[in-house]
Amino acid sequence: MVITEKFNPIRKGLLEFVILRIIDTEKLYVAEMLQRLAATQFATQEGTLYPLLSKMRREDLVDYEWQESESGPPRKYYKLTPHGRAALTDLQGYWQHLNDTILHLGR
Repeated sequence: MVITEKFNPIRKGLLEFVILRIIDTEKLYVAEMLQRLAATQFATQEGTLYPLLSKMRREDLVDYEWQESESGPPRKYYKLTPHGRAALTDLQGYWQHLNDTILHLGR
């Protein structure tokens, strides 16, 4: 499927949801997140991801911890907060509701 630029606002709006899903099960640093996104329709750059993560931290959806790295300086590893986990649950439920609604309307 060819995705055109007209869908960029939708993908941008879903990026927060996608980030919550990515760090739901494990702590990751930004380079790992970018790598996971790279092969998807949600591929993005550090210049997009860092401001989004800062916003999500201000909203108490994510937090980070510093961990030493064998290959360079310490890294920030992001994880969900309890509030972030609740938000992810809400978003997943809403996403399912939207899918069901769209499928129902198409009948």
